[in-house]
Amino acid sequence: MTEYSASLGRYQALVEAALAEMARDRIPARIWDRDHTVWKPQPTEISNRLGWLDIAERMGSEVPCLRSLAEDARAAGYTHALLLGMGGSSLAPEVFRKVFGVADGYLDLAVLDSTVPGAVLAQAEAHDPARTLFIVSSKSGTTTESLSFFKFFYNRTAEAVGGDRAGEHFVAITDPASALAEPAERCRFRAAYLADPNIGGRYSALSHFGLAPAALLGMDLPRLLARATEAARRCGPAVPPGENPGAWLGCILGELAKAGRDKATLVASPLLAPFGDWVEQLIAESTGKEGRGILPVVGEPLGPPNAYGDDRVFVYLRLHRDDTYDAEMAALERSGQPVVRLGLHDAEDEVYDLGQQFFIWEMAIAVAGYRLGINPFDQPNVESAKARARDMVAAYQKTGSLPSESPALSAGGISVYGEISARSPGEALNAFLAEAQPGAYVALQAYLQPTAETDAALLALRTRLRDALRLAVTVGYGPRFLHSTGQLHKGDAGRGLFIQFTADDPADAPIPDEAGKPASSISFGVFKTAQALGDRQALLDAGRRVIRVDLGNDVGGGLRRLTQRSA
Repeated sequence: MTEYSASLGRYQALVEAALAEMARDRIPARIWDRDHTVWKPQPTEISNRLGWLDIAERMGSEVPCLRSLAEDARAAGYTHALLLGMGGSSLAPEVFRKVFGVADGYLDLAVLDSTVPGAVLAQAEAHDPARTLFIVSSKSGTTTESLSFFKFFYNRTAEAVGGDRAGEHFVAITDPASALAEPAERCRFRAAYLADPNIGGRYSALSHFGLAPAALLGMDLPRLLARATEAARRCGPAVPPGENPGAWLGCILGELAKAGRDKATLVASPLLAPFGDWVEQLIAESTGKEGRGILPVVGEPLGPPNAYGDDRVFVYLRLHRDDTYDAEMAALERSGQPVVRLGLHDAEDEVYDLGQQFFIWEMAIAVAGYRLGINPFDQPNVESAKARARDMVAAYQKTGSLPSESPALSAGGISVYGEISARSPGEALNAFLAEAQPGAYVALQAYLQPTAETDAALLALRTRLRDALRLAVTVGYGPRFLHSTGQLHKGDAGRGLFIQFTADDPADAPIPDEAGKPASSISFGVFKTAQALGDRQALLDAGRRVIRVDLGNDVGGGLRRLTQRSA
């Protein structure tokens, strides 16, 4: 059972007044009534996005089918599963794998959500097609990354087991009548699961998109759904907002964001830390629009109170009897930082209380959107980077090259692109960061292969900049973050400073034009570069400040040198 409390200091009265207003206006009851006017006068992308409210209860009837998928896969000799998806299709399954692990005899699940050639090839090397079940996950069935992954791995599987049996190694999760239905039928997929189309991707954790992969891991789906259903009851239409954990949390986040504390920093018990990546997308894609937003800060090492400005609110997600961060959180609270505590206290298998957390956070961000006066269910700015990337891919297919640009400076194997005047990359980075305005944040956008070395180097740079500038600093791997924080970056108040990191690709991999055929007109390396360039242009079009730092052939060394010479 989730317990909750908060120390809000001078913001307490503000939140209490907002909760009273919500009670007077019957906001929880109207949300459950699917009343779109809670958010906007028109129902567009609201009325058809509220299926998450009762999905946990409805998915109970799907459990036998999902269990059958897992048992069938085990009987067929599969030992691994590789999910091919982006954003809402991939984040919840990744949380389940990292938090719950793999039950004995079930399939070990990995997620591919990077078009960087090294990331694609690493997964190809790690997975024997003959023993791997590939999950192609896309609501629309048109997600370019997911379809590119599918075609690549389908061809590899056909080479390994034969074209007549390759489809047996694939499962689709998509919406009814999506574009994925045709290839799934043509290639004779093992199964295709049609999810509720009235749920947006970032709200789909408790639908087929999250639960089919969870079944392959051997998770106890009834237990997870029971906890989520209990949370829905606690957040029900008749529960006063102050006693409703979702409405209460959302009111705090929304009201403090309006008061200038718009950097929601999630601190979690180590076992629960992966949950932050799911929360990050939920907050960023839901609230970053119309010049308003809440920046989610996840995975940040805790610092002393003087490392932070006055634009933070801390949310502490804590397992029972885990005091890992108790002292640090107490120090932040004593310093006057607002602190919200969410405690998982079920004595038996308390980690399954994450089922409650999924629902509580979904309700919270729906309420935060209402307090901010925005529609939390649309994503109007996500398409801009995609459109720019499509244009660049089309130009490449026509001319054989992507747009070229000259660096502002090059030194020590590092090149810096953008309107910057400096003599070295470190000086360029510091000059760029000097442009920070009050309330600013720094976003490190890494179009790099995710590795342990790169993770560590980015974390060191992030911490150095946070401590020196007292600004929130986030890290996202591209193009993954385009489906997570990309909306916020272009739709919020515009105070972000964006640093893109690119690098050489030691090896590349072709993207087949069609599954089952070898012809290819573009590679993952070209696609990744088009996405990076397209997003940079989309940020510039939105009036954001951005530079690109190309690290050449030494990613770790380049990041370490920048860290030493920054701020």
